Order: sequence, then C-alpha cells, then structure tokens
Amino acid sequence: MTAALEAGATALETRELRVEFRVRGGEVARAVDGVDLAVRRGEIIALVGESGSGKTTLARTILGLQRPTSGAVYVAGETLSYRARDLKAYRRRAQLILQDPSGALNPRHTVYEAVAEGLRVHGLHRGEEAKVADALSRAGLRPPERFYLRYPHELSGGQRQRVVIAGALVLDPEIIVADEPVSSLDASVRGEILALLLRLRDELGLTLVVVTHDLGLAWNIADRVAVMYLGRILEIGPTEEIMSAPQHPYTKALLSVVPETERLEPVVLVGETPDPTRIPNGCRFHTRCPALADGTAAAAGVDGQCRTVALPVLTADVNADNHTSACHLVTADAGS
Repeated sequence: MTAALEAGATALETRELRVEFRVRGGEVARAVDGVDLAVRRGEIIALVGESGSGKTTLARTILGLQRPTSGAVYVAGETLSYRARDLKAYRRRAQLILQDPSGALNPRHTVYEAVAEGLRVHGLHRGEEAKVADALSRAGLRPPERFYLRYPHELSGGQRQRVVIAGALVLDPEIIVADEPVSSLDASVRGEILALLLRLRDELGLTLVVVTHDLGLAWNIADRVAVMYLGRILEIGPTEEIMSAPQHPYTKALLSVVPETERLEPVVLVGETPDPTRIPNGCRFHTRCPALADGTAAAAGVDGQCRTVALPVLTADVNADNHTSACHLVTADAGS
C-alpha cells in the first residue's frame, strides 16, 4: 500500500471528465459529460442510475479501460498515465469484478488457474500457491485446497462470484470496481457477497466503486451515493441522507421503487433516457421530470429555467457530509 493512500487520503479523483464516442453519421455521443468525483481511501461509493446513465463508462474510465476525451483521472494524487507499462502497473492496484461470474471465468480453467492468472500475467511467480490460497480464503472459499481443481460449472453462482473476487484480491489491489456485483445471483446469496465486500473493505482498507441500478443495494453497502443521469452526477451525498432525504426528482423516482422506502409514493418515469447525441437544453432530466409534469416546478417559478438553463457540474469533494444536487427546484427551495 502506498504512503499516499493513508486513511482519509483521496484514493481516486476525476476532474472535468468527459468520454465521447463517434456513432452513426459522425454524431458524438457524450457518455460521460463532465464528472468531478473524489473518493477517499477505504470508502465505498455507489454509482447509481438507469441503463444509459454513463455509470459503467465512468467506471471503465476510472479503471483505465477507457481513455477520456478530456479531463483526467487521478490516483493517489497522480494523473493516470495511459502508457502500456504504466497501465499494466495500475491494473495491479485497481481490479474489476464483473456482474456475471460465469462470463468472467474461463470454463476450461480450474479455480486455481483462474485465481493464479493475474499473478502470471504480472510475472509474480514467487509464492504463487500461498497467494492463491490466501485469496480464496479471504473470499470465503475454505479450505482453499478443496477448490483448486474444480471447474466453474461445478460451483454454485455464489461460489463462482467468490472465485472472481479471489482473482481480484490475489494481486493485493488498493481499488476495486464492482459492476453490478450481485445482480446475477439468487436473493439468498446477495447478502453474503455484500457482507463479504464490506468485510474485505474493513480488513484490507480497500476503496470500492460499486456500479448499480439499484438504490436498495447501495443502501446496504455504500458510504456515499452518486446518482447519474445522461452522463452527469445529478446528486451526491452520504447514503443515509440520500435515502432519507433525496433532493433531486430523479433520485426520488429511483428511490420510490425500493421496497424499504414504502413511505414514498411510487413514481413512474415517462419515456426513455434521451439519446446521448442529443442531450436536452436546460436540465438534462427535464424531459422526464415529474416536478415539471405535476406543476411543482411551475409553482416554484423555475419551469422555464428547467427547460433552458444548464446546471453546473457538481464539484469534486471527499467530504462525506456534503449532500448536493444539480436541480433548479432544489436551488429555488434553498433560496426561499
């Protein structure tokens, strides 16, 4: 673990991050459209949003799997370098856990080979068996020797996900990005995997970025939540505050379908997320905003602003007590 990643230090940061893709007819899709985000060492932050919100592209960019169009990713205060040698070194420090363990594991490889693969890619042959055994044990597969010669099809879904987690742990990473880590698992197993991730964070001081569409999952694991829509963070704050007092209409809509929040009236969002090549003027959520549809924004005198005045990018902040949102209605309420 590097000295720069002392407890409380910034483990990850993005500044003015943008990722654009050329699509049909030469149009530009803004998948990530200005994201400032800072994550502290040992923190679990959840990136939450519907499909097309940009959360997975942001996660891939944080991992160095996607190069940004502009802006930068900083790791322990240093700009992420995209030279092949530097990226290889970084990928020892930052590991990915995919949502589908069956797809992440080679069916022809034994559990031992799957976990040892990262060590071999990085030329870390000394003490290989001990490192594999330790990683499997930490992931909850004990005794590890019992699993060495098994193949993925011989394991349960939860065991396969633990093998994937062990494959990440074997390189002793500082950062883990988990993309929908329990979405493919049975409900009975999800809690076990989430508890495992929490325990690993506490034992190893890991920083976790969890990508999910489910605010309920975020409630169970995250210290902070960043709610994304159409390439931007619309609301960010401590999980308890987001869950108990959501500010943005989009967050309220996502939260209204979480079973634990029965106090909220269900909100049905009309229409689909807009095409990222044609991001609306004004607030990018205004085409689907319930506050515009039911007259709440008009009553507050901000309906015109919602449609025409763009909101600033929420600034990066590692202060876990900072709860902010990009919404004209929230700004009007704060000023009244």
